[in-house]
Amino acid sequence: MFRTKFSQFRTISIVEGISYLVLVFFAMPMKYFFDEPMATKIFGMIHGIFFIIFCIALYGAMKKYKWKFIFCLKLFIYSLIPFLFILIEKEILKKRESI
Repeated sequence: MFRTKFSQFRTISIVEGISYLVLVFFAMPMKYFFDEPMATKIFGMIHGIFFIIFCIALYGAMKKYKWKFIFCLKLFIYSLIPFLFILIEKEILKKRESI
């Protein structure tokens, strides 16, 4: 499915970022404005699984491409803030040029 660990990591980071946006901008309003807590249970679990996969993929990419810990820490912090998964994409594309 994925040709390289790099493309695998890119795809996972995008999917994780989108799942975070769905959680924040769909499931949370459903819970608090429409009194529907099941939305956060479902999307929270889905996002949690994607986040764990993202962390594992980040570690794998760090080992394979010998990325510095501080760079990976920056990517991890970006993953905690909505919309910053776009910066993850920019950062890793810059790194790709140096590989």
